[in-house]
Amino acid sequence: MFEDDDDAAALWLDEMNIDPDRFTRMGEKDNFWAMGDTGPCGPCSEIFYDHGPDVEGGPPGSPDEDGDRYVEIWNLVFMQFERKADGSMIPLPKPSVDTGAGLERLAAVMQQVHSNYEIDLFQSLLKDIAAITGQTELDNPSLNVIADHIRSCAFLVVDGVVPSNEGRGYVLRRLIRRAIRHGYQLGVEDVFFYKLVESLAKIMGKAYSELVERQSFVEKRGSRKRKSNSPAHWITVCRFWKKLLQILMEICSLAIRFFSFMTPMVFQWI
Repeated sequence: MFEDDDDAAALWLDEMNIDPDRFTRMGEKDNFWAMGDTGPCGPCSEIFYDHGPDVEGGPPGSPDEDGDRYVEIWNLVFMQFERKADGSMIPLPKPSVDTGAGLERLAAVMQQVHSNYEIDLFQSLLKDIAAITGQTELDNPSLNVIADHIRSCAFLVVDGVVPSNEGRGYVLRRLIRRAIRHGYQLGVEDVFFYKLVESLAKIMGKAYSELVERQSFVEKRGSRKRKSNSPAHWITVCRFWKKLLQILMEICSLAIRFFSFMTPMVFQWI
């Protein structure tokens, strides 16, 4: 929690009876939330889950805090000030608590696993991706990338976003291309991304009926990137850059020969 937030400290220590050994005060960089240089802001308390001594890492604020042992699952922002352009802060007329929790991180805690990709939802999707890409192990980082991106892309398309060269469409296009590149790294030379929409709909369709209703539309959008992302396309691109590099090297070689020949003559003229 924020180092100067004694009100929150009293709530955590006195009312919630949190063990002081599991309580840390941090500076403004870590535990004071703001929308920007001006606007609503306030101290925050972050809740971390300890995965146990079998996982490397230390508590927040320690030299080993970058390890995986302690994972933030919840954040409570006590929105109570408005910061002005001169840096001063005035109390808000109606302070509030802005809270946010990571649903998948909570699921990981409840299912006693150490990664979001190990929860049941992701495991089911990863198994389908592994089957399509011919993988036998589920711990390949490329599988995680593909699983994450198919979800993002599918819901973007459901919301009406289409691949384009600007804005949200550009983000969608980049995600599709990145997922396909990871597929190539797994040895997949055919378009496969759209095939995962059905798996995703089975997993999340109950909660998001629009994904089931627009499944065929999403699949069509996911399969349209074939030409520009096919292996032949990337082979052609690589050949182009290889040829261009060869030409540049020849130009440099000719330039070196030219100046090597001209330099003695220049000194003779001088």
